[in-house]
Amino acid sequence: MSSGCATTTSTRSISLSGRGFASGTVTRRAYPFAWMGTVEFMEFGGTCDPQDAGLDPDLLTQAIELIETRGTIAQLCVVRDGRVVVDRSFGCPPDALFWLFSASKPYLAVVIHQLVESGRLHLDDAVAAYWPEFGENGKREITVRHVLRHRSGVTNAGSYVGEVRAMTDWNRSLQRIEETKPRWPIGTVAYSPLAFGFILSEVARRCSGVPIHELVRRFVLEPLGVADTYLGLPDDLWDRHVPIRATGPLGPFIQSVVNRRSTREAVVPAAGMSTTARDLVTFYQALLGGALLRPETLALACEPSSEGDVDRTARAPIRWSQGFQLGGPRWIEGASTSLGSLSSPRTFGHNGSNCCIGWADPDRQIAYAYLTNRVGRPTADLTHHAAVADKVLEAAG
Repeated sequence: MSSGCATTTSTRSISLSGRGFASGTVTRRAYPFAWMGTVEFMEFGGTCDPQDAGLDPDLLTQAIELIETRGTIAQLCVVRDGRVVVDRSFGCPPDALFWLFSASKPYLAVVIHQLVESGRLHLDDAVAAYWPEFGENGKREITVRHVLRHRSGVTNAGSYVGEVRAMTDWNRSLQRIEETKPRWPIGTVAYSPLAFGFILSEVARRCSGVPIHELVRRFVLEPLGVADTYLGLPDDLWDRHVPIRATGPLGPFIQSVVNRRSTREAVVPAAGMSTTARDLVTFYQALLGGALLRPETLALACEPSSEGDVDRTARAPIRWSQGFQLGGPRWIEGASTSLGSLSSPRTFGHNGSNCCIGWADPDRQIAYAYLTNRVGRPTADLTHHAAVADKVLEAAG
């Protein structure tokens, strides 16, 4: 056992060690798609003194109090310089499984960038080069990069409600996408909630021969040694899922769909990951630590693709890259603050319906995962998530 906040000396490893943490084995594996780095497997079991990680404990306490006051089921994990400083569950055990909504998208993005590293996929290829039927109805010029950047113009396949109802039926979802026309001109910044996932996943399947849930498992989850993340919840883990509590005009509809067993068990690549805060923070710490993607690939993945452009779906500026949302919103009037208004411009991550959020800040060397089961009023929920993130960021000075 470590008596303090120990970190590994390897520059290519993921360290999650700290007081009360048991160190696992270090392995190097060969994978056909990408160099994965060296992954050091750790077990969660305690936290290090925040001051040893350069964080103000009083401000971290304030972040926790914001969550406690809100009164929802939640988990919060914060890692600084490879050391776990916050590992808290609120109203649930640490292995409770949360539905990530769109905070699922970075897992898919990482797989796409791994395929690029392997030479099996090129971002500037047309989607129709891999999936000819996609090119129908004015979509022939849409590239893989357009989709990653939310610039394909294909925001929904038909109506939003219809798309949500079809999302558990893979073949029907693909058919709807083939039949749809772009809602916006190609190149327009317009967030794609669900079609994003089906398009990229079908491209990945066609160029690799492997379905997306298997790609995520083999080339993201297994290398990290995480055991509580699933794209499609296994039947025998249903008792561990956390039901969503949604309010507002769409609340009953959201609850009826997302809390349905068939939804949680389906492969919905843009929104359907079930996981814990511990596993999500491990994913982001891995990316900070140089695993999963080569440094130059991660830099490309995090290169800004929109700066101040109003997203036609969100009706606000969002800093997008190639599969991630980016931080640094305070320099752009009216920009989304879901990753924290104090986040650095190099912060990368993703918001999931103002319900679940994960991100990594390379400048502060912080990995962060905050999962909840509440979908309410967007403005209030966004304000809450930004406030919690900002307390953590402020704690770093």
